[in-house]
Amino acid sequence: MNVDPLSAVSPLDGRYAGATEPLRAYTSEQALMGARLEVEVEYLVALAGLDATPVELTVADREALRRCYREFDVADARVIKQLETEGDESRPATNHDVKAVEYFLRDRLPDGVGGEWVHFGLTSEDVTNLAYRLLFGPAVETVLCPRLRALQDRLTAMAREHRDLPMLARTHGQPATPTTFGKELAVYASRLGRAMGALEQAVDGLTGKLAGASGSYAAHQAAYPAVDWPAFARRFVEGLGLDHEPLTTQINPADDLATLFDALQRVNNVLLDLALDAWLYVSDGYLGQAAADGETGSSTMPHKVNPIDFENAEGNLSKANSDLGFLGSYLTTSRLQRDLSDSTVKRNVGAAFAHCLLGYRKLEAGLEAVVPNERVMAEALESTPEVIGEAVQTILRREGHDDAYERVKKLTRGQEVTVADFRTLFEELPVSEEVRAELLALTPAGYTGVADRLVEDLE
Repeated sequence: MNVDPLSAVSPLDGRYAGATEPLRAYTSEQALMGARLEVEVEYLVALAGLDATPVELTVADREALRRCYREFDVADARVIKQLETEGDESRPATNHDVKAVEYFLRDRLPDGVGGEWVHFGLTSEDVTNLAYRLLFGPAVETVLCPRLRALQDRLTAMAREHRDLPMLARTHGQPATPTTFGKELAVYASRLGRAMGALEQAVDGLTGKLAGASGSYAAHQAAYPAVDWPAFARRFVEGLGLDHEPLTTQINPADDLATLFDALQRVNNVLLDLALDAWLYVSDGYLGQAAADGETGSSTMPHKVNPIDFENAEGNLSKANSDLGFLGSYLTTSRLQRDLSDSTVKRNVGAAFAHCLLGYRKLEAGLEAVVPNERVMAEALESTPEVIGEAVQTILRREGHDDAYERVKKLTRGQEVTVADFRTLFEELPVSEEVRAELLALTPAGYTGVADRLVEDLE
């Protein structure tokens, strides 16, 4: 059924359908059907490779079977759905999504291959745990990671461009030692890089199981006791590009998925922090925004250019993290050897990924639309000369003044201080003329340490 986006239950398939479309190949029900079919086909091929089984497949047979999932399309998906919910001329409805995939494949077997070998000795979770991981890994790698790399590239470029642009820093929301705008963006680019490294490791660490109804290979062992089934399962799972999970119940315990979701949350936390700071910089006037022709900022205040991209990024990343936290916690628990509550929950992983994707796209758009307002940044520095107090007391400490901190604190803490106040202090200090000149040369805009050089640490 084709649903008009305007009538979709979820905004992910409604308002944001265009933005989330790249995830459909990995998180839709059709995608899951195709991945399950891939596992079933490759398992049948692997069985044919065992001397113990009578299954025989020619090269042409293997190619024909693999075309079943390589050319899998929406028409095929509809057939599987019909087998599940309605049945066909020869079978009643399965009311079981994996069994429907099994029957679909049985109907496409080469001559001479019996349907009894499809899904031989397997439980549904053997197929489904592998199918999901064949989808989730590529979804992160091919859809989410490119957007993250684009964000990191944008942050790195802006950091380098504005590496020496002085800006008032704020700690606890109060004026603090100045920094540069580029250095602050470099911090986010660096953090994002580390978080992405952990995310890539989590994708590489996805695991799969193929151990039967209770994780003991019982059915396989009963049928062919001479086969080393754990070794077979390892070869099969690793052949799919996953790490083998040897000790399981009926289900893969999903610790690997929890690690993946946690890594995504860490990425999102970095970007949430960035979105919040960018919003504050816009609010303070440090960042100006390009006004799009025809765009409305407020339905009543015509002058408004709202930081909506940063706000939308914040909302979507927060929703994503809420979902990811729930998924990581829920999917790692199961009653005894198996309960089915995780089945419906796993179908929502795509929604969590979609909110991630929306957050990344909105944040990227926000960064593309802002330009540092150098005048406002300079005025903020000029109006807060007290921030050089740290430099003053540190230089005086160097010169042996053990009351340096107290002197500057008395002048500046909770007071409105001017440059003239500092000059009066400098004239009264018992220091050499060389040191006095050093103090008089201090300015907020010039007190940024080696912030510009730190940007060079970005790779």
